[in-house]
Amino acid sequence: MAELVGSRLALFLDVYGRKPWAPGVDVDCCLFLAEWGICLGHSDPASHLRGTYYDDAGFLAIIAAHQGVVPLVEHCVARINGKRVPGPSCGAIGVIGSQSNIHRQWGAIFDGGRWLVRSRSGISPLAAKPLAIWEI
Repeated sequence: MAELVGSRLALFLDVYGRKPWAPGVDVDCCLFLAEWGICLGHSDPASHLRGTYYDDAGFLAIIAAHQGVVPLVEHCVARINGKRVPGPSCGAIGVIGSQSNIHRQWGAIFDGGRWLVRSRSGISPLAAKPLAIWEI
């Protein structure tokens, strides 16, 4: 099972990493997690957010309204019956970064060895503390 997730994740990362940055549409740091969920066969956990913002200011307003990225992602994960877990396994999603600064939190996918985030320049590893982890 882990090998299947790992190979599916590698393909997803290759394809998603080449897409142009499109906040609020399908490519930003948190829609990265939603797109992974869709790739795994779930309905879109972020459908209610798509088209409601198109830039960093809009996304930051959504984060502030949810009081951080953890509650925002938690709400989306609940829509697909994901479960919070104490530690990551390959394919898990999480929020990493600062506990106290909501503007220094990122949605991330665990590749089995490190957390990966999506930025304007593509997908890259980011060493940061996991604040919450889910299996989807």
